[in-house]
Amino acid sequence: MLKAFRKLWNDERGNMLVISGVALPLLVGAAGLATDTIQWAVWKRELQRAADSAAIAGVYDRVQSAGATTNTEHAIGRDLEINYHVGFDLMGGYPQISYPADSGDERQKVKVDLAVQRKLGFSGLFMSSPPLIKASATAATVPGSDNYCVVSLEDTTRTGIEGSGTAHVEFDCGMITNSVSTNAATAKGTSYIKATTIAASGGIQESSNWDVDKYDPYTPAQEDPYKDLEPDTNETSKCSSNPHLAITGGDSPGPDMSAGNDVYCVPSITVNSNKYLTLRDGVFLVDGGNVVIRGHLTVINATIVLTNKNGASNATIGTFDANAQATVSITPQTTGKWAGIAVYQDRRAVTDTGAIASAPNKINGGASGNINGVLYFPKQSLAFLGNSSNQYICTQFVVRRIIFTGTNGSANKFNDDSCPAIGVDPIVGGTRVRLIA
Repeated sequence: MLKAFRKLWNDERGNMLVISGVALPLLVGAAGLATDTIQWAVWKRELQRAADSAAIAGVYDRVQSAGATTNTEHAIGRDLEINYHVGFDLMGGYPQISYPADSGDERQKVKVDLAVQRKLGFSGLFMSSPPLIKASATAATVPGSDNYCVVSLEDTTRTGIEGSGTAHVEFDCGMITNSVSTNAATAKGTSYIKATTIAASGGIQESSNWDVDKYDPYTPAQEDPYKDLEPDTNETSKCSSNPHLAITGGDSPGPDMSAGNDVYCVPSITVNSNKYLTLRDGVFLVDGGNVVIRGHLTVINATIVLTNKNGASNATIGTFDANAQATVSITPQTTGKWAGIAVYQDRRAVTDTGAIASAPNKINGGASGNINGVLYFPKQSLAFLGNSSNQYICTQFVVRRIIFTGTNGSANKFNDDSCPAIGVDPIVGGTRVRLIA
């Protein structure tokens, strides 16, 4: 008997079966835990993605509502309907939405917390309650970093920036429009528009006509960088106390008018074909009339201001029209209130509602020139039409809408080292919506 037992003890046949039988529960358990871990990670990832998207949607809603949170919960709910893919309902009481206080450059914050609870396939056999899976995301507006030299303040569904015809435009800076249209910025025909960035509050048509480093649609609106600049009563009073006759150009070299580093008030400025005019040193305030250039206008250390001494909100504000074979060269003042401003149009100007190609302010026909500084038309459109060929050094276009068309050829070297010297600071990228936690 003892001999038989020893023989059985030393017999190694079937050992693997015994070992496998002992190890099988461990293998099954490990596989079950691995499967549960993967499932948990997938649920967590999808939940975090939904929280991230919802927080960003909340901030965009606050941006559109000037910081208010009246509709933010609805916007977050709508985003979750679209982007929540876990496959089962959130726990009761979620989403939890809060609005942390602004801190530093991070503003209009929105925090979204989500939670789900669902039994895992293997672990659930041994757990009294399913594990809680949570995700949290906080988004906010932060300063952008793009350098814009074309800013369209159009904030409706009309196109804000347009290229058409055979326009050829090359800028070494960015363009942005506040238009909320699905075609907020367009480039049509055989136009060629080159810029570092094309951005819009609405959508942008991708097109081979654009030559840009970055498309940036659905970005927060760009604030008017010159919203606080306007003629004061001391300046407009000169139109009553010391008015001058309308200025017209003359034969070469033509009139050379100086404001004497003060305000020179006139009802209008007109330079006919083959005529010449030079304006220098100060502010040339145009009281209710237009600036019409068909000949050659040179502005040195001066600013043209289209306004009206009448303080009424509906006072007539003139337009700027350089047409036919006009040549316009402007170098603005480098110091003082109007530093860097080439042409300024009062914000009381009536907003044009027609086709952008029929803009009331234009450089048209065979116009050419060299304009430095800011062209400011916040309520009206500016059109570059026909066969104009313009060189812009450190020029900003802050307008309601802008169009480049015809056989226009324009170049803007805004990053030139001379920009600070003429009093023009970059318009740096507005705001962006980003996840911050």
